[in-house]
Amino acid sequence: MKIFFKILLGCFILAEISFSQLKIGYVDSETIMKQLPEAQEAQRKIDVLIQQWQGELQKMRDEWKMKYEEYEKRKLILTDEARAQMEKELTELDRKIADFQMQKFGPDGELYRKQDEFVKPIQNKIFNAIKEVALEEGYDFVFDKSGEILLLYANEKYDLTQKVLNKLLQLK
Repeated sequence: MKIFFKILLGCFILAEISFSQLKIGYVDSETIMKQLPEAQEAQRKIDVLIQQWQGELQKMRDEWKMKYEEYEKRKLILTDEARAQMEKELTELDRKIADFQMQKFGPDGELYRKQDEFVKPIQNKIFNAIKEVALEEGYDFVFDKSGEILLLYANEKYDLTQKVLNKLLQLK
């Protein structure tokens, strides 16, 4: 039994020695994206598109509302045929609004494609800078504390955010 505990203790000591040689760092990609001029410009372009599309959407909704109010005022005096025609127009406008929303803001919409087009190259550049910093400074692991992998505790001396940002700003 004593031998088993000595072997177990030896395993823990060896594990501790091998783990102490790891060098782990983290970055805050959200901070990098907020401070990197290219990312700010990409976000500005996306914001302009969103604002433009929301304006178009609002015009469509206003048109629908105006037609609906007209329909409500006149529905009692309209013929069945005229009432059916106005209802058809309202339904068509409603479908047009839904189609526009899906086309622009849906899961496979233009907004998603534009974000991918504008942001993907920047993300690749950031990834390459992180890799360069990690290799230059001998880091074994670098985590993104603003991503899906959460760190419950992080010693700030391992924060590579500013170094990656400096590297990216030097590449210009």
